Amino acid sequence: QLQLVESGGGLVQPGESLRLSCAASRGTLEPYAIGWFRQAPGKEREGISCINGRGTIYNYSDSVKGRFTISRDNAKSTAYLQMNSLKPEDTAFYYCAARRRAYGCAGAETEYDDWGQGTRVTVSS
Repeated sequence: QLQLVESGGGLVQPGESLRLSCAASRGTLEPYAIGWFRQAPGKEREGISCINGRGTIYNYSDSVKGRFTISRDNAKSTAYLQMNSLKPEDTAFYYCAARRRAYGCAGAETEYDDWGQGTRVTVSS
């Protein structure tokens, strides 16, 4: 089982950027697919993006297209979510998850095995 720790959240103004990190405090992220999800107040958790062990990216959210970019550094056992041009509707808890049952990405949260505790992102003026 992997232990994942997200960091990098905070309060920003619209138009600003944040970079979220997802580090493995126990175990290694390589070669697993890592997904980023978010859950806004009163809404279901939604998939944003996933990167597999080879670095292939799958995007699942049209609302962040062109603004959010997933990446990973296997040497640091860390995945990232670069978020640019943030909007108030991006306010949510953001979670990373690892998929150990298979080596590919998936969009459904039920396909992931290990989750971090989440990091809060608030976009407000």
